[in-house]
Amino acid sequence: MSVVKINVLTVPAEQREVLEQRFAHRAHAVENSDGFEWFELLRPVEGTDQYLVYTRWRDEASFQAWMEGPMKAAHQGTEGGGERPRPAASGSTLWSFEVVQQAEPKSA
Repeated sequence: MSVVKINVLTVPAEQREVLEQRFAHRAHAVENSDGFEWFELLRPVEGTDQYLVYTRWRDEASFQAWMEGPMKAAHQGTEGGGERPRPAASGSTLWSFEVVQQAEPKSA
């Protein structure tokens, strides 16, 4: 069964654009990872300052390999060759789930 990882990022209002730009600059950084199945960055629309970063993986080992390789390298890099930028999020929590059931639209 696939696994889902949701990184819950607490992002102050003044940092929202920064966070979204950083994700846009890293677009496609995860798609070629072995075992990767899906990614979504979810922006809050009301009542919270928490973004959700949704990823789906073939298995836990695939996620861990990405965490120790490409993800780690992306977060250790610097933008523009200068100092490492300050995090846009003020907090982060990782939720983990196993996919038990799923459905997709029926074709017409």
